[in-house]
Amino acid sequence: MSHPASDDHREIAQQLDLLHFQPEAPGMVFWHEHGFILYRLLEQAVREQMRAQGYAELRTPQLMRRPVWDASGHWNHFYEGMFRVEDQACEAAIKPVSCPGHIYIVKQRSLSYRDLPLRVGELGNVHRDEPSGTLHGLLRLRQFTQDDGHVFCTPEQAHAELLRFCRSLPAFYRAFGFDQLEIAFSSRPEQRAGDDEAWDRAEAALLAALRELGEPYVEQPGAGAFYGPKLEFALRDRHGRSWQCGTIQFDLVLPRRFGLTYVAASGAREHPVMLHRALYGSLERFLGIVLEQHGAQLPSWLAPVQVRVLPVSEAQLPAAEAQRAALSQCGLRVELHAQESLARRIAEAHARAVPHVVVIGAREAAAGTVSLRERAGQRELPAAAAAAELAQLCAAPSFVA
Repeated sequence: MSHPASDDHREIAQQLDLLHFQPEAPGMVFWHEHGFILYRLLEQAVREQMRAQGYAELRTPQLMRRPVWDASGHWNHFYEGMFRVEDQACEAAIKPVSCPGHIYIVKQRSLSYRDLPLRVGELGNVHRDEPSGTLHGLLRLRQFTQDDGHVFCTPEQAHAELLRFCRSLPAFYRAFGFDQLEIAFSSRPEQRAGDDEAWDRAEAALLAALRELGEPYVEQPGAGAFYGPKLEFALRDRHGRSWQCGTIQFDLVLPRRFGLTYVAASGAREHPVMLHRALYGSLERFLGIVLEQHGAQLPSWLAPVQVRVLPVSEAQLPAAEAQRAALSQCGLRVELHAQESLARRIAEAHARAVPHVVVIGAREAAAGTVSLRERAGQRELPAAAAAAELAQLCAAPSFVA
């Protein structure tokens, strides 16, 4: 079974049996076993980054009533983009963002300046009512997972927090095979919340961070969120296409709208700065970009199945099972396939883009060796050494600098 090479993530997802879509749930993913492995790996990567940067992970409700969205401004500025429902005769909406929920959790604490900066994050399932004509595989969905993080800090702390986030991004994206990062500054839109003084301060803070970073950037006038300006980070893929992923937004509006305050060193109550940050933006969209970057030939650490063990005949099943167990003990995602001809099983492993195939025949079983087939070629080595080497080859990279 052979498949033509494709750069379209939808065809790659079908080839690798990752997921599917169907009209009964437009713009929403049906995750298959191997696709959900990739989903979990992306979750693990962003959680590693969150732990390294001191974020507490939260979980907030999916459905909240209209007063929440009136306070946030979404009912006014994002009305058509929300799935609105009736909740016991009350107007409500399924959340398009996690920001208000995080504010409510933080409000439960009696914040002091000593508690700041406070960093929280959520891998939040969000819904947006995208028109059916705009849906495009993983790249444009109605239900997706947003790595929504927020930093609550004093105005004096904001500059360091901005730089900290921006400087963490290159190593994170490099782990997925992206070396080129482009920055854009998005300023106030025509339709926005808050007064001009707040927007002046927010834009000045982002521009000051850009000056210290010393990296080139482009300006996107009017492209900010309705509650604050933002920096956007785009990845350049192997085809030269640009994909906007990471973002950090400077918000002086929502803390005031929700009455969020902290006790300053002077004893006065002040509103904190709220920084909205995301590395993926959408986990599903980022996976689509990764698939289009690598094709079906995902890096070994990211392959849903990292190793397949193939006994030549039934007589080598005990040796093959022992090798499968040893590889599994090393933490590898490994499958044993013993049915059908060896040639067909090798071809099927190739079609599924399994990066490492271990073949054990009579000679290998007798000698305690394996034949290792990889994308770069074929070699023979002792079974124990193969397990140790494959564990190294398939280890996940570090996502933090």
